[in-house]
Amino acid sequence: MTLTTDQAELHALLTLRFTPGLGPRRTENLRRHFGSAEAALKAPLTALRDVPGLDSRAVAGIGTAKPREQAEAELGKARQEGVTLLGRGLPGYPPALEALDDPPPVLWVQGDLPDLAVVPRAVGIVGTRGASPHALSLTRTLAADLARAGVVVVSGLARGVDTAAHEASVEAGGVSVGVLGSAVNVIYPGENVGLARRLTLVSEYPLGTGPAQHHFPTRNRLIAALSAATVVVEGELKSGSLITATHALECGRTVFAVPGRAGDPRAAGPHRLLREGAVLTETAQDILNELGWGAAPAAPIPDLPPEQARAYAALTTPATLDDLQAATGLALPDLQTALVMLQLLGLAEEVGGRWTRR
Repeated sequence: MTLTTDQAELHALLTLRFTPGLGPRRTENLRRHFGSAEAALKAPLTALRDVPGLDSRAVAGIGTAKPREQAEAELGKARQEGVTLLGRGLPGYPPALEALDDPPPVLWVQGDLPDLAVVPRAVGIVGTRGASPHALSLTRTLAADLARAGVVVVSGLARGVDTAAHEASVEAGGVSVGVLGSAVNVIYPGENVGLARRLTLVSEYPLGTGPAQHHFPTRNRLIAALSAATVVVEGELKSGSLITATHALECGRTVFAVPGRAGDPRAAGPHRLLREGAVLTETAQDILNELGWGAAPAAPIPDLPPEQARAYAALTTPATLDDLQAATGLALPDLQTALVMLQLLGLAEEVGGRWTRR
């Protein structure tokens, strides 16, 4: 079968991806030096030795049979599983990734990847796997409100904050992108297999690759680059969330942080970011205002009895009973009854003495 120019270049990029000793930077050096990945594979040994940054191991592997065979096999598996491969420099590859020093030469995508421009209308939401109930509730509200404002929510499909962000986004009718530290056909953690089917999945790892500890810091740079901003909800001082924030700053993106409870190790990361100049955020509107994206549409108010409707309308941010009584004008017993009914309907919850929407 005769390949188109783009197909041949994708095959060449994938071949270089499987060549030992070649990472993203060396692959890009080859592509730029010879004008294309395909030309690099056809280059003579003497010409390859002139490429800056290549060692003898890398030079010896370029153009050999095994990486080509691996590339052909990978393309066949991708076709069978309905996975799209996107090559750097080819149509469909997200231009936002060019903000990185080392964009992956090939991306594996499951689902429809939204158009992520150089500064995309997307927000990354990250945080600890062992998030507090308050953080999970706030994450759901942030993600749902951003989704209703037409913002793509990007996260890493991990337990905790990531899962809450993805779930709330798609439940609000939005688009959510999960960036994986494994292949798009190896979902980790396993309990998120169902959720993953509702997301667009992105990975820089070949099909069948399992999760590995060193994959996740690498994965975090893609979350940062694919987003115009990154929101850190909770995270310790040494955490993947802060790694993502660092990558976001390196890409010229905005970093937001949610303040937490003093003394809670999970709040230490956001508090450090706030001291270093991150934008304090508690609502999606804070994010939209900072990015110049306008107002968030109001969440639809369910058809409720008057007192419940007044209580629900006041739950725009986490609020105490005193806050809600002042906002609604309801007598305390009537307000408490309305909140209990909202809780039974699954529309509200109490976390740490504050009421919020679910």
